[in-house]
Amino acid sequence: MCLGIPGRITAITDEARLMAMAEVSGVRREVSVACVAGGDLAALVGQWALIHVGFAMALIDEEEAAKTLQALRDLGEAQETLEQMALSQEALA
Repeated sequence: MCLGIPGRITAITDEARLMAMAEVSGVRREVSVACVAGGDLAALVGQWALIHVGFAMALIDEEEAAKTLQALRDLGEAQETLEQMALSQEALA
């Protein structure tokens, strides 16, 4: 299963290589926009995309990005709770 994380494209860093800077939950990293590039790369700045292993895989709207980020936060909280439960079970053994 692939997991795309929403990120906002903040700048085009290398037009020739189709690279851009994306901000994902406060962390900035360079990603390839080859999969979502149209004729005008500058039009991507400010757009939300699903980022997976350094590639902007698909453009999404801001509402979808917010919903996905919240779901990821909820999954993280659920995972943390499960880990704490497992640790408490080990302590009882």
